[in-house]
Amino acid sequence: MKRYNMILFGLLSIVFTSFFASCEKDGEMAKDNKEWVLVWSDEFDTPTSNNRPDPSKWTYEKGNSGFGNNELQNYTSREENVHYTTYKGVSCLAITALNDNYNNVQYSSARIKTEGLFEIRYGRIEARLLLPYGPGLWPAFWMLGSDYSENPWPACGEIDIMENKGYQPNIVSSALHMPGRYSGNPVTKTFGFQDNRFDVDFHVFAIEWYKEKIDFYVDDVLYNRVKAIDVTDGEWVFDHPFFIILNVAVGGTFGGNPTSETVFPQTMYIDYVRAYKKNEDTLVEVTPPSGDVEDPDANPDGSGDNPGSGDNPGGGDNPDEEISSDGTINDWDHDDEDKGSINTDAQ
Repeated sequence: MKRYNMILFGLLSIVFTSFFASCEKDGEMAKDNKEWVLVWSDEFDTPTSNNRPDPSKWTYEKGNSGFGNNELQNYTSREENVHYTTYKGVSCLAITALNDNYNNVQYSSARIKTEGLFEIRYGRIEARLLLPYGPGLWPAFWMLGSDYSENPWPACGEIDIMENKGYQPNIVSSALHMPGRYSGNPVTKTFGFQDNRFDVDFHVFAIEWYKEKIDFYVDDVLYNRVKAIDVTDGEWVFDHPFFIILNVAVGGTFGGNPTSETVFPQTMYIDYVRAYKKNEDTLVEVTPPSGDVEDPDANPDGSGDNPGSGDNPGGGDNPDEEISSDGTINDWDHDDEDKGSINTDAQ
């Protein structure tokens, strides 16, 4: 019996070693799950000539309007606030918040978006990020309805794939903002690590967005599923194209303002951003406006059209439900029949 147990243990060791080794690999360009097809990405592997985001893929939100959330930073397109770099051996884009009193505003940072360049309706959208740390920091990876000019927020809809309060390095949250459920009352849930932090290693944050539901993932662990049929006190408006946004805010209603414990500079590192689809009609590629693409050196701190200057896109009050996790699916709290398939390919 002892010999049999030793053989069985050896076989199991090989199986589990192979599984966890595969989970430690860096993200692949295409999902192992063959149903998803990569349609757009920025890998941030090759710096541009000015060391800032590719202007064919990204544009900037600029200014210091508070963005409806009492934020304190001035968003710029300066290289000091957004640039290519290598961190922990990873080629990536850095969004850096500074306490530099630029243009007489105490804090500066950057907010990049795909508006007017790439928009998508339904699909899988993901980014591999390493977050900043400190009270008053508010890193976010989110999406806004591209029709916000005709249907001002929250009617255009907002999908918060990841938000973090800088003083909680082991917790992130997701949220949906829509008519009836927005600002301090979005549909939201948090995900927390017991023995890990989001400012130490890169992690993958993703949604899988369908016509009548949106699934939220951290490192391919499904922790939140929101179905249209279950949102009885809100209007489901997630049926049209959205664009992608990444930013690091300073201060505001979500996580409070910096304190004496906040050390600057603080950076969110972006390894990649990717979008996948299942069907051709889920993709909306937008032709940029006629003329030249935006020059980040032109008015780097100027304000422009600002979808974030309304009531409060990109934020809300404290999330109302928390999941604590060691990275396993045991935290899933919905019915088993709703789990769907959980991707276990490494990121």
